Amino acid sequence: MKKIEMVWREVLFQIIEKKKEDRRFTQKDLAESLGISTSTIFQALKVPRRMGAVRVTGRFFTVEDWEKLLYHWASVRNFEREVFLQAHVSLPVFEIEGLMPPDVVFGFYSAARTYLPAPPADYDRVYVYAKDLIEIKRRFELGRGRVNLVVLRSDPLITGYGTKTTLAQTFVDLWNLADWQAKDFTRALKEKIDGLLS
Repeated sequence: MKKIEMVWREVLFQIIEKKKEDRRFTQKDLAESLGISTSTIFQALKVPRRMGAVRVTGRFFTVEDWEKLLYHWASVRNFEREVFLQAHVSLPVFEIEGLMPPDVVFGFYSAARTYLPAPPADYDRVYVYAKDLIEIKRRFELGRGRVNLVVLRSDPLITGYGTKTTLAQTFVDLWNLADWQAKDFTRALKEKIDGLLS
């Protein structure tokens, strides 16, 4: 994941899940908490500022329109660069999820299912973020056939959010899938986010 996306993820996490009401951030504090440079924060704010999603005043910036920021991230996200394993496992998805090593981060449908009261559709593919493949290859017999397990390379900050992707990242990742189920999941996640912020 690009560093500017990590900035957007953190900002949206603070607003959506931590319910940061003033939606105000200092570039310096954000850079320090993420372990990145203030110039990266500046770069991350360029387009959102131009489109009116954020307003920058000196050292501070305020998120004026979190939806614009969320949809902008969704429109530029390219998770395919992060994929480092696609395989077939002869198990149902819930068993695949249950056998995952404890250090993976669940994403896409698996993460969405934990945010929603009930999944809006069935899904047949498990997506996880992991640092390496050693334990996954030890636990699963990976074969050829219809892909139902996708492992993406973790970014350095993802585990700081727990065992699943943030609500915003889950939405953004699903937005970029062509599966018919993804549309039902993104619609349900958007309703969940709207409910949290209303």
